Amino acid sequence: MYKLAQIIVEILAKIYLWRFKPQIIGVTGNVGKTSTKEAIGLVLSKVKKVRIGGGNLNNEVGLPFNIISDASDEYYEKGGSLIFGIKSFFRAIFGLLSSDYPEVLVLEYGADRPGDIKKLVSKYKPDISVVTAVGEIPVHIEYFSDPDAVAREKSKLVSALKSTDHAILNHDDLAVYNMKEKTKAKVISYGFTEGATVMLSNFDFRLDSEENPLGVGFKIHYGANSFVPVTLYGMLGKSQALAVGAAAAVAIIYDMNLIEISQALVDYQGPRGRLKILKGIKNSTIIDDTYNAAPASTHLALDTLKQFSKKRKIAVLGDMLELGEYTVRAHQAIGNLTGGNVDILVTVGLRAKFIADAAANQMPKENIYSFVNSDLAKLKVQELIQEGDLVLVKGSQGIRMEKIVEEIMAEPLRKKELLVRQGRKWRKR
Repeated sequence: MYKLAQIIVEILAKIYLWRFKPQIIGVTGNVGKTSTKEAIGLVLSKVKKVRIGGGNLNNEVGLPFNIISDASDEYYEKGGSLIFGIKSFFRAIFGLLSSDYPEVLVLEYGADRPGDIKKLVSKYKPDISVVTAVGEIPVHIEYFSDPDAVAREKSKLVSALKSTDHAILNHDDLAVYNMKEKTKAKVISYGFTEGATVMLSNFDFRLDSEENPLGVGFKIHYGANSFVPVTLYGMLGKSQALAVGAAAAVAIIYDMNLIEISQALVDYQGPRGRLKILKGIKNSTIIDDTYNAAPASTHLALDTLKQFSKKRKIAVLGDMLELGEYTVRAHQAIGNLTGGNVDILVTVGLRAKFIADAAANQMPKENIYSFVNSDLAKLKVQELIQEGDLVLVKGSQGIRMEKIVEEIMAEPLRKKELLVRQGRKWRKR
């Protein structure tokens, strides 16, 4: 049944691309894909009719589904059922008669195993390829021989481009920036490092009178003397600035200037569960980074937490999955980073126990708590929080760390609006 669905969706997607001829912006990387996709879609929507591929529908069924439909939320709720399949088929057939199809598709290209991106690109070649970051120990590495193999697979998104296409590369990640040697396309780089085509600078945090985080600010530079200041409220981390940098690089291809780009970013909210700032119980502040976890993104989250030296800090860290032979080493590295930088550490999952063990070398053992799952951990986290604390919650999707955020957030009735994985299927797990 799955194979039949895959064939039908592929055929329909190819008919849609032939019928409407949209431009495709492909996004890949081991961290930052969703934020980058959302930022690109928001900025471009000011000058083009854009569809942003929903969720992480980035495989041989999900990606073409995003080409033929914008019903990604329904896919997560009802995907796999016969009724949903029949309904989607007829909806797609009637959609071919529409005159309201997007001019630009912003799609995510995933790679769980070697060859995944190569297959996707052979069927749905992008006109603009964006590569966010790889990192020293990437997520999904358990199916690859080493980190270089992951980078080689991600590079397929740019090596397939023509000389008239564009490759947008993260200048700060050497494995990504070196992909410029593997493409015929015009290269635009972005990042904080000197030499990036679109350079970011003056990154800082926006705080309220009690030094609680409100958001981040930075500058976007393009050209010798051209720059604009940008402030993003409700989110933290250089990852959001990098997402905006990638979006600016894409927007420049579409002849948008920096002022137009900065004006568009006023509406940028950032995706749920990616270093989002939420109000917590007891006047605490939650940094909700529960969408997923990889070594690079966890390092970034902890580095963000570290910046708030005047706050009592609690880190609630879950397993990082799909790391294969790097599992123990990666979790220990996180523990070493955490130990001297937080007041309380709570780990969730069997792998995260390695975080706790490493952190115990740098902080009192009585301030470290370990639990097998998020259901067991959430009440203890609630108990540990004191007035005005700063609480980071992060872990891989399978650990369901959003359950802990739900327990400690000040507005639990808004959980469907504010948290990840609030659909009926996810909440049953």
